[in-house]
Amino acid sequence: MESELSRLYGPRASGRAGDAVRAMVLELARPPSWDALGRVWHGVQAELELPAPAIAVNGTDGLQLWFSLAEPVAVARAQQFLQGLRQRFLPEIAPERVRLLLDAPAVPAEQGHSGNWSAFVAPDLAPVFADTPWLDIPPGEEGQANLLGVVASARPEAFDAAMHKLGPNEQLAASAGQHPATAPVAPGPGDDAPRRFLLQVMHDQTVPMALRIEAAKALLPSGGR
Repeated sequence: MESELSRLYGPRASGRAGDAVRAMVLELARPPSWDALGRVWHGVQAELELPAPAIAVNGTDGLQLWFSLAEPVAVARAQQFLQGLRQRFLPEIAPERVRLLLDAPAVPAEQGHSGNWSAFVAPDLAPVFADTPWLDIPPGEEGQANLLGVVASARPEAFDAAMHKLGPNEQLAASAGQHPATAPVAPGPGDDAPRRFLLQVMHDQTVPMALRIEAAKALLPSGGR
């Protein structure tokens, strides 16, 4: 099992700790819902043409999708990807129910005093855990290894294509939705709605710097407006 975890989610020589990640986790909790999260699992395969992510129960209150990258990407880019998934596939879900994790707790693992366990689960069993997203006994290592053994890492070109399909404006909008602007920017003469939105993102100090820079680039005369 450890070799499979390392293959999918361990560091690569080309990525330095803290600068880049290979593992990205989207979690739906309080309450968990496979009807909703299943849309993401199917959608990333059918619409974004990415490998199926591993499915896990977090041992307490949620279901998770574990995405693996063949090569690390910058933290900001990984955040954009997860935010894009949330906006594309879970727009009606309250933001507080969706967790976007780049440093998720290890799976499988025992959960404190409850004695319950987090674990990876098979796609056809995911609906069974919608009401009780945990195992009450430790999962078998061989079974966990077999589940992870069929999971593939997304190649860089496939991940880039998926990011393109999600679209930069969608990523910015998702981030801005999670970090409301503290001071809306007044539009100037002739501004249209997209320009006002980009200005708002650029000036919002609660939005990650990488996204503010992208908004600023889009506002440049050569940015294709």
